[in-house]
Amino acid sequence: MNRILAKPRPNWQARVEQHGFLYHTTEQGQPYWDESAYYHFAPAEIDVLEKSTYELSEMCLAVVEQVVKRGSFADFGIPPMYHDWLRRSWDTDELTIYSRFDLLYDGKNPPKMLEYNADTPTALLEAAVVQWYWKQEVGLPGDQFNSIHERLIEAWRRVKDAGIPAVAFASIGGHTEDYITANYMQDVAMQAGLTTQYLPLQQIGWNPARGGFVDLQDRSLPGLFKLYPWEWMLREQFARFLPQGRTRWYEPPWKMLLSNKALLAWLWKMFPDHPNLLEASAEPLQGPYVRKPVLGREGANITIVKDGQVVERTPGDYVEGPFVHQAYWPTPRWHGKTAVLGSWMVNGYACGIGMREDEGAITTNTSRFVPHLFDAAGSRGGSEAGIRADVGRYRG
Repeated sequence: MNRILAKPRPNWQARVEQHGFLYHTTEQGQPYWDESAYYHFAPAEIDVLEKSTYELSEMCLAVVEQVVKRGSFADFGIPPMYHDWLRRSWDTDELTIYSRFDLLYDGKNPPKMLEYNADTPTALLEAAVVQWYWKQEVGLPGDQFNSIHERLIEAWRRVKDAGIPAVAFASIGGHTEDYITANYMQDVAMQAGLTTQYLPLQQIGWNPARGGFVDLQDRSLPGLFKLYPWEWMLREQFARFLPQGRTRWYEPPWKMLLSNKALLAWLWKMFPDHPNLLEASAEPLQGPYVRKPVLGREGANITIVKDGQVVERTPGDYVEGPFVHQAYWPTPRWHGKTAVLGSWMVNGYACGIGMREDEGAITTNTSRFVPHLFDAAGSRGGSEAGIRADVGRYRG
Protein backbone atom coordinates (compact mmCIF):
# COMPACT_ATOMS: atom_id res chain seq x y z
CA MET A 1 0.00 0.00 0.00
CA ASN A 2 1.40 3.36 -1.00
CA ARG A 3 0.39 6.92 -1.90
CA ILE A 4 1.58 7.99 -5.34
CA LEU A 5 1.63 11.56 -6.61
CA ALA A 6 -0.18 12.19 -9.90
CA LYS A 7 -0.98 15.01 -12.30
CA PRO A 8 -4.65 16.06 -12.26
CA ARG A 9 -6.46 15.84 -15.59
CA PRO A 10 -6.87 19.11 -17.48
CA ASN A 11 -10.22 20.71 -16.64
CA TRP A 12 -10.94 17.95 -14.13
CA GLN A 13 -13.85 19.89 -12.63
CA ALA A 14 -15.84 19.68 -15.86
CA ARG A 15 -14.93 16.01 -16.23
CA VAL A 16 -16.35 15.02 -12.85
CA GLU A 17 -19.41 17.21 -13.37
CA GLN A 18 -20.23 15.13 -16.46
CA HIS A 19 -20.97 12.28 -14.06
CA GLY A 20 -23.30 14.33 -11.86
CA PHE A 21 -20.62 15.13 -9.27
CA LEU A 22 -21.11 18.79 -8.35
CA TYR A 23 -19.66 18.74 -4.85
CA HIS A 24 -16.04 18.55 -6.05
CA THR A 25 -14.83 21.76 -4.36
CA THR A 26 -15.48 22.94 -0.80
CA GLU A 27 -17.08 26.27 0.09
CA GLN A 28 -13.56 27.47 0.96
CA GLY A 29 -12.48 26.81 -2.63
CA GLN A 30 -10.35 23.76 -1.81
CA PRO A 31 -10.66 20.50 -3.78
CA TYR A 32 -12.84 17.87 -2.13
CA TRP A 33 -12.19 15.50 -5.05
CA ASP A 34 -8.38 15.30 -5.18
CA GLU A 35 -6.63 13.48 -8.02
CA SER A 36 -3.19 14.96 -7.34
CA ALA A 37 -2.43 11.56 -5.78
CA TYR A 38 -3.83 8.06 -5.64
CA TYR A 39 -3.46 5.06 -3.37
CA HIS A 40 -1.96 1.88 -4.77
CA PHE A 41 -2.61 -1.56 -3.24
CA ALA A 42 -1.24 -5.03 -3.76
CA PRO A 43 -3.80 -7.76 -4.61
CA ALA A 44 -3.17 -9.44 -1.25
CA GLU A 45 -4.04 -6.17 0.53
CA ILE A 46 -7.36 -5.96 -1.30
CA ASP A 47 -8.02 -9.56 -0.26
CA VAL A 48 -7.37 -8.60 3.37
CA LEU A 49 -9.78 -5.65 3.13
CA GLU A 50 -12.46 -7.77 1.49
CA LYS A 51 -12.18 -10.57 4.07
CA SER A 52 -12.12 -8.13 7.00
CA THR A 53 -15.20 -6.32 5.72
CA TYR A 54 -17.16 -9.56 5.54
CA GLU A 55 -16.05 -10.53 9.05
CA LEU A 56 -17.02 -7.16 10.46
CA SER A 57 -20.41 -7.33 8.76
CA GLU A 58 -21.11 -10.76 10.24
CA MET A 59 -20.14 -9.56 13.71
CA CYS A 60 -22.37 -6.50 13.41
CA LEU A 61 -25.34 -8.62 12.38
CA ALA A 62 -24.65 -10.89 15.36
CA VAL A 63 -24.84 -7.83 17.61
CA VAL A 64 -28.23 -6.86 16.15
CA GLU A 65 -29.48 -10.41 16.74
CA GLN A 66 -28.46 -10.27 20.40
CA VAL A 67 -29.79 -6.74 21.01
CA VAL A 68 -33.15 -7.70 19.55
CA LYS A 69 -33.24 -11.01 21.41
CA ARG A 70 -32.43 -9.37 24.77
CA GLY A 71 -34.47 -6.23 24.14
CA SER A 72 -31.40 -4.09 24.90
CA PHE A 73 -32.60 -1.13 22.84
CA ALA A 74 -32.04 1.30 25.72
CA ASP A 75 -28.27 0.84 25.26
CA PHE A 76 -28.73 2.55 21.89
CA GLY A 77 -31.01 5.31 23.16
CA ILE A 78 -34.04 4.11 21.18
CA PRO A 79 -37.36 5.21 22.75
CA PRO A 80 -39.65 2.35 23.92
CA MET A 81 -42.45 3.19 21.48
CA TYR A 82 -40.22 2.07 18.58
CA HIS A 83 -38.91 -1.20 20.06
CA ASP A 84 -41.56 -3.50 18.62
CA TRP A 85 -41.35 -1.78 15.24
CA LEU A 86 -37.58 -2.28 15.12
CA ARG A 87 -37.98 -5.89 16.23
CA ARG A 88 -40.50 -6.54 13.41
CA SER A 89 -38.13 -4.95 10.91
CA TRP A 90 -35.36 -7.36 11.94
CA ASP A 91 -37.53 -10.45 12.31
CA THR A 92 -39.04 -9.98 8.83
CA ASP A 93 -35.57 -9.46 7.34
CA GLU A 94 -36.37 -6.10 5.73
CA LEU A 95 -33.96 -5.45 2.89
CA THR A 96 -30.88 -3.30 3.27
CA ILE A 97 -29.19 -1.55 0.35
CA TYR A 98 -25.78 -0.28 1.40
CA SER A 99 -23.40 0.73 4.19
CA ARG A 100 -19.78 1.72 4.70
CA PHE A 101 -17.18 0.69 7.25
CA ASP A 102 -14.56 3.30 8.14
CA LEU A 103 -11.24 1.53 8.67
CA LEU A 104 -7.64 2.36 9.52
CA TYR A 105 -5.30 0.32 7.32
CA ASP A 106 -1.61 0.69 6.57
CA GLY A 107 -1.04 -2.52 4.57
CA LYS A 108 0.84 -4.08 7.48
CA ASN A 109 -1.50 -4.40 10.46
CA PRO A 110 -5.03 -5.82 10.25
CA PRO A 111 -7.64 -3.18 9.29
CA LYS A 112 -9.13 -1.56 12.40
CA MET A 113 -12.79 -0.56 12.48
CA LEU A 114 -13.44 3.02 13.51
CA GLU A 115 -17.21 3.02 12.98
CA TYR A 116 -20.00 1.77 10.75
CA ASN A 117 -21.94 4.19 8.55
CA ALA A 118 -24.87 1.85 8.11
CA ASP A 119 -27.83 4.22 7.72
CA THR A 120 -26.96 7.26 5.58
CA PRO A 121 -23.43 6.81 4.20
CA THR A 122 -22.33 9.43 1.68
CA ALA A 123 -19.15 9.71 -0.47
CA LEU A 124 -21.01 7.19 -2.66
CA LEU A 125 -20.98 8.74 -6.13
CA GLU A 126 -17.28 9.51 -5.92
CA ALA A 127 -16.51 5.94 -4.80
CA ALA A 128 -18.80 4.15 -7.27
CA VAL A 129 -18.48 6.31 -10.37
CA VAL A 130 -16.08 9.26 -10.28
CA GLN A 131 -12.97 7.32 -9.32
CA TRP A 132 -13.90 4.59 -11.82
CA TYR A 133 -13.94 7.09 -14.71
CA TRP A 134 -10.73 8.63 -13.39
CA LYS A 135 -9.12 5.19 -13.74
CA GLN A 136 -10.45 4.82 -17.29
CA GLU A 137 -9.19 8.21 -18.42
CA VAL A 138 -5.74 8.43 -16.86
CA GLY A 139 -4.63 5.13 -18.40
CA LEU A 140 -2.53 3.96 -15.45
CA PRO A 141 -1.86 0.23 -15.17
CA GLY A 142 -3.83 -1.69 -12.62
CA ASP A 143 -7.41 -2.41 -11.61
CA GLN A 144 -9.76 -0.87 -9.09
CA PHE A 145 -11.65 -2.63 -6.30
CA ASN A 146 -15.00 -1.23 -7.32
CA SER A 147 -18.22 -2.92 -8.35
CA ILE A 148 -20.34 -0.67 -6.13
CA HIS A 149 -22.48 0.54 -9.04
CA GLU A 150 -23.35 -2.95 -10.25
CA ARG A 151 -24.14 -4.17 -6.73
CA LEU A 152 -26.45 -1.19 -6.17
CA ILE A 153 -28.47 -2.13 -9.26
CA GLU A 154 -28.71 -5.69 -7.96
CA ALA A 155 -29.90 -4.42 -4.57
CA TRP A 156 -32.70 -2.35 -6.08
CA ARG A 157 -33.73 -5.29 -8.28
CA ARG A 158 -34.24 -7.26 -5.07
CA VAL A 159 -36.51 -4.48 -3.83
CA LYS A 160 -38.58 -4.71 -7.01
CA ASP A 161 -38.66 -8.50 -6.82
CA ALA A 162 -39.92 -8.21 -3.23
CA GLY A 163 -43.07 -6.50 -4.53
CA ILE A 164 -42.18 -2.82 -4.05
CA PRO A 165 -43.07 -1.23 -7.43
CA ALA A 166 -42.05 2.37 -6.72
CA VAL A 167 -39.53 4.10 -4.47
CA ALA A 168 -39.25 7.80 -3.64
CA PHE A 169 -35.81 9.24 -2.93
CA ALA A 170 -35.63 11.97 -0.31
CA SER A 171 -33.02 14.27 1.17
CA ILE A 172 -33.02 17.64 2.91
CA GLY A 173 -34.04 20.28 0.38
CA GLY A 174 -31.20 22.62 -0.56
CA HIS A 175 -28.37 20.32 0.62
CA THR A 176 -26.25 19.71 -2.49
CA GLU A 177 -24.13 16.80 -1.28
CA ASP A 178 -27.12 14.84 0.01
CA TYR A 179 -29.08 15.57 -3.16
CA ILE A 180 -26.22 14.18 -5.27
CA THR A 181 -26.28 10.90 -3.31
CA ALA A 182 -30.08 10.60 -3.42
CA ASN A 183 -30.13 11.47 -7.14
CA TYR A 184 -27.50 8.84 -7.90
CA MET A 185 -29.42 6.24 -5.89
CA GLN A 186 -32.55 7.16 -7.84
CA ASP A 187 -30.69 6.61 -11.10
CA VAL A 188 -29.48 3.12 -10.20
CA ALA A 189 -32.98 2.20 -8.97
CA MET A 190 -34.38 3.28 -12.35
CA GLN A 191 -31.80 1.05 -14.02
CA ALA A 192 -33.11 -1.77 -11.84
CA GLY A 193 -36.60 -1.21 -13.26
CA LEU A 194 -38.27 0.65 -10.40
CA THR A 195 -40.62 3.61 -10.79
CA THR A 196 -38.98 6.50 -8.94
CA GLN A 197 -39.34 10.13 -7.94
CA TYR A 198 -37.27 12.61 -5.94
CA LEU A 199 -38.83 14.40 -2.97
CA PRO A 200 -37.35 16.92 -0.56
CA LEU A 201 -38.01 15.49 2.90
CA GLN A 202 -40.12 18.52 3.72
CA GLN A 203 -42.67 17.43 1.08
CA ILE A 204 -43.45 14.03 2.60
CA GLY A 205 -46.85 13.93 4.28
CA TRP A 206 -49.02 11.59 6.35
CA ASN A 207 -52.53 10.66 5.24
CA PRO A 208 -54.44 9.35 8.30
CA ALA A 209 -57.28 7.98 6.17
CA ARG A 210 -54.87 5.79 4.24
CA GLY A 211 -52.65 5.12 7.21
CA GLY A 212 -49.55 5.86 5.17
CA PHE A 213 -47.00 8.39 3.98
CA VAL A 214 -47.77 10.29 0.76
CA ASP A 215 -46.25 12.81 -1.66
CA LEU A 216 -47.63 16.25 -2.56
CA GLN A 217 -50.12 14.65 -4.97
CA ASP A 218 -51.39 12.49 -2.09
CA ARG A 219 -49.97 9.37 -3.74
CA SER A 220 -48.93 6.57 -1.41
CA LEU A 221 -45.21 5.89 -0.99
CA PRO A 222 -44.70 2.12 -0.99
CA GLY A 223 -40.92 2.53 -0.72
CA LEU A 224 -38.84 5.46 0.52
CA PHE A 225 -35.07 5.95 0.48
CA LYS A 226 -34.28 8.66 3.02
CA LEU A 227 -30.89 10.30 3.28
CA TYR A 228 -31.81 11.44 6.76
CA PRO A 229 -30.61 9.69 9.95
CA TRP A 230 -33.04 7.56 11.89
CA GLU A 231 -32.19 9.33 15.14
CA TRP A 232 -33.33 12.60 13.54
CA MET A 233 -36.44 10.97 12.08
CA LEU A 234 -37.51 9.81 15.54
CA ARG A 235 -37.54 13.43 16.74
CA GLU A 236 -39.80 14.69 13.93
CA GLN A 237 -43.48 15.57 14.43
CA PHE A 238 -44.62 12.64 12.30
CA ALA A 239 -42.38 10.12 14.10
CA ARG A 240 -45.28 8.62 16.07
CA PHE A 241 -46.79 7.45 12.77
CA LEU A 242 -43.68 5.55 11.65
CA PRO A 243 -44.60 2.17 13.22
CA GLN A 244 -48.12 2.41 11.74
CA GLY A 245 -47.20 3.19 8.15
CA ARG A 246 -47.01 0.68 5.32
CA THR A 247 -44.00 2.38 3.70
CA ARG A 248 -40.85 0.26 3.40
CA TRP A 249 -37.83 2.35 4.38
CA TYR A 250 -34.33 2.18 2.94
CA GLU A 251 -32.38 1.85 5.08
CA PRO A 252 -34.79 -0.24 7.23
CA PRO A 253 -35.47 0.55 10.91
CA TRP A 254 -33.22 -2.25 12.22
CA LYS A 255 -30.23 -0.44 10.72
CA MET A 256 -30.53 2.25 13.41
CA LEU A 257 -28.72 -0.21 15.71
CA LEU A 258 -25.71 -0.31 13.37
CA SER A 259 -25.48 3.43 12.67
CA ASN A 260 -25.15 4.09 16.40
CA LYS A 261 -21.65 4.12 17.94
CA ALA A 262 -22.93 2.21 20.96
CA LEU A 263 -22.37 -0.67 18.52
CA LEU A 264 -18.62 -0.34 19.16
CA ALA A 265 -18.91 -1.27 22.83
CA TRP A 266 -21.24 -4.18 22.01
CA LEU A 267 -18.83 -5.50 19.39
CA TRP A 268 -15.95 -5.48 21.86
CA LYS A 269 -18.09 -7.15 24.51
CA MET A 270 -19.13 -9.94 22.14
CA PHE A 271 -15.85 -10.30 20.21
CA PRO A 272 -13.06 -9.15 22.55
CA ASP A 273 -9.57 -8.92 21.06
CA HIS A 274 -10.75 -9.53 17.50
CA PRO A 275 -7.94 -8.25 15.23
CA ASN A 276 -10.28 -5.91 13.31
CA LEU A 277 -11.73 -4.28 16.44
CA LEU A 278 -10.49 -1.67 18.89
CA GLU A 279 -11.43 -1.86 22.54
CA ALA A 280 -14.52 0.26 23.21
CA SER A 281 -16.61 1.09 26.26
CA ALA A 282 -19.13 3.59 27.57
CA GLU A 283 -16.50 4.47 30.20
CA PRO A 284 -13.06 6.06 29.62
CA LEU A 285 -10.31 3.54 28.93
CA GLN A 286 -6.86 3.03 30.34
CA GLY A 287 -4.24 4.32 27.92
CA PRO A 288 -4.85 6.57 24.89
CA TYR A 289 -8.45 6.67 23.70
CA VAL A 290 -10.84 8.53 21.43
CA ARG A 291 -14.13 9.84 22.80
CA LYS A 292 -16.96 9.87 20.23
CA PRO A 293 -20.60 10.96 20.47
CA VAL A 294 -22.81 7.89 20.18
CA LEU A 295 -24.97 9.70 17.63
CA GLY A 296 -22.29 12.00 16.20
CA ARG A 297 -21.73 12.53 12.48
CA GLU A 298 -19.06 13.78 10.07
CA GLY A 299 -16.27 13.80 12.66
CA ALA A 300 -18.02 16.25 15.00
CA ASN A 301 -17.11 16.49 18.72
CA ILE A 302 -14.42 13.81 18.61
CA THR A 303 -11.70 14.06 21.25
CA ILE A 304 -8.34 12.26 21.28
CA VAL A 305 -6.94 11.79 24.80
CA LYS A 306 -3.37 10.69 25.59
CA ASP A 307 -1.86 10.57 29.08
CA GLY A 308 -4.97 12.27 30.39
CA GLN A 309 -4.51 15.25 28.06
CA VAL A 310 -6.62 16.28 25.06
CA VAL A 311 -4.34 16.29 22.00
CA GLU A 312 -6.95 16.85 19.29
CA ARG A 313 -10.61 17.85 19.28
CA THR A 314 -13.19 18.77 16.66
CA PRO A 315 -16.12 21.17 17.14
CA GLY A 316 -19.77 20.29 16.61
CA ASP A 317 -23.30 20.06 17.96
CA TYR A 318 -22.98 16.84 20.00
CA VAL A 319 -21.40 18.29 23.14
CA GLU A 320 -23.84 16.64 25.56
CA GLY A 321 -23.29 13.05 24.45
CA PRO A 322 -23.79 10.25 25.31
CA PHE A 323 -20.31 9.12 24.34
CA VAL A 324 -18.40 5.94 23.61
CA HIS A 325 -14.68 5.57 24.26
CA GLN A 326 -12.54 3.67 21.75
CA ALA A 327 -8.88 2.71 22.08
CA TYR A 328 -6.64 5.04 20.09
CA TRP A 329 -5.01 3.65 16.97
CA PRO A 330 -2.74 5.95 14.93
CA THR A 331 -4.20 7.05 11.62
CA PRO A 332 -1.87 5.94 8.80
CA ARG A 333 0.03 8.81 7.24
CA TRP A 334 1.67 9.24 3.80
CA HIS A 335 3.29 12.41 2.45
CA GLY A 336 2.08 14.26 5.54
CA LYS A 337 -1.55 13.23 4.91
CA THR A 338 -3.62 10.95 7.11
CA ALA A 339 -5.98 8.48 5.41
CA VAL A 340 -9.18 6.71 6.44
CA LEU A 341 -10.44 3.90 4.22
CA GLY A 342 -14.14 3.45 3.54
CA SER A 343 -15.09 -0.15 2.69
CA TRP A 344 -18.50 -0.54 1.06
CA MET A 345 -21.07 -3.28 1.67
CA VAL A 346 -23.81 -3.32 -0.97
CA ASN A 347 -26.49 -5.99 -1.30
CA GLY A 348 -24.52 -8.16 1.11
CA TYR A 349 -21.23 -7.89 -0.79
CA ALA A 350 -17.94 -6.22 0.08
CA CYS A 351 -17.52 -4.48 -3.25
CA GLY A 352 -15.29 -1.41 -3.20
CA ILE A 353 -13.31 1.15 -1.27
CA GLY A 354 -12.82 4.91 -1.09
CA MET A 355 -9.99 6.87 0.54
CA ARG A 356 -10.46 10.08 2.55
CA GLU A 357 -7.51 12.30 3.46
CA ASP A 358 -6.81 15.08 5.93
CA GLU A 359 -3.95 16.77 7.73
CA GLY A 360 -5.21 15.81 11.18
CA ALA A 361 -6.07 12.42 12.63
CA ILE A 362 -9.83 13.02 12.38
CA THR A 363 -11.65 13.05 9.06
CA THR A 364 -14.64 15.38 8.62
CA ASN A 365 -17.13 16.18 5.86
CA THR A 366 -14.50 18.35 4.11
CA SER A 367 -11.74 15.71 4.12
CA ARG A 368 -10.59 15.04 0.57
CA PHE A 369 -11.56 12.00 -1.49
CA VAL A 370 -8.59 10.41 -3.29
CA PRO A 371 -8.90 7.59 -5.89
CA HIS A 372 -7.18 4.22 -5.74
CA LEU A 373 -5.82 1.38 -7.90
CA PHE A 374 -4.44 -2.05 -7.19
CA ASP A 375 -1.84 -4.07 -9.02
CA ALA A 376 -3.59 -6.28 -11.58
CA ALA A 377 -0.71 -8.78 -11.62
CA GLY A 378 -1.97 -12.07 -10.26
CA SER A 379 -5.59 -11.23 -11.07
CA ARG A 380 -8.13 -11.95 -8.38
CA GLY A 381 -10.29 -13.91 -10.80
CA GLY A 382 -14.00 -13.76 -9.95
CA SER A 383 -13.57 -11.14 -7.26
CA GLU A 384 -15.59 -7.96 -7.00
CA ALA A 385 -12.81 -6.03 -8.70
CA GLY A 386 -13.40 -7.94 -11.91
CA ILE A 387 -17.13 -7.29 -12.25
CA ARG A 388 -18.03 -4.54 -14.72
CA ALA A 389 -21.23 -3.38 -16.40
CA ASP A 390 -21.02 0.10 -17.92
CA VAL A 391 -24.67 1.06 -18.10
CA GLY A 392 -26.89 4.06 -17.48
CA ARG A 393 -26.25 7.74 -17.11
CA TYR A 394 -23.44 7.34 -14.59
CA ARG A 395 -21.65 4.41 -16.20
CA GLY A 396 -22.67 5.02 -19.83
